[in-house]
Amino acid sequence: MSRLGKMPGWQRLFVIGGMLTCSISGSLYLLGHEFQIQRAALGNHNVLALHGVFAMIATLALGSVLPFHLRAGLKSKKKWLSGLGQLSFLAALLITGALLYYGSAEIRDVVVSIHWILGLLFFVVFLAHSILRLEMSSIKK
Repeated sequence: MSRLGKMPGWQRLFVIGGMLTCSISGSLYLLGHEFQIQRAALGNHNVLALHGVFAMIATLALGSVLPFHLRAGLKSKKKWLSGLGQLSFLAALLITGALLYYGSAEIRDVVVSIHWILGLLFFVVFLAHSILRLEMSSIKK
C-alpha cells in the first residue's frame, strides 16, 4: 500500500465484487419477485439464495475494510458522507436481512419493503463513493 487507507488490489476487487454481486443479485430478485418481471427466472428461490450467499461475501468484504480503510477515511476527512452513508446502509441491511430470516411473520411485509429500498439506496451511494474515488484520482494526475 502506498497511501494510508488505500486498499491493496485484491482487497479492492473483493470489496467491489462482493458489494456489486450482492446488489445486482438483490436487484434481480426484486425485479422478479416484487415487480413481476421475468418472475419465473428472477423471482425464484435460487436467485434469493444466491443473493444470500453474496450478502455473506459482502459482509466479509465489509469486515476487511473496517479496521484500516474506515479509520484512514475518517482521519483524511474525505468522502465522509458517502463512506459513513454506506456503513449506515450496510448496518441497516444486515439488520433487516436478519429480520427477514429470523423475524416474525407480522413484520415481514414492512421489513421486505425497507430492505429493498435501503438496498437500492446503498447501491447508489456505493457507486457514488466509487465514482468519487475515480474522479479524485483523475484530478490528481
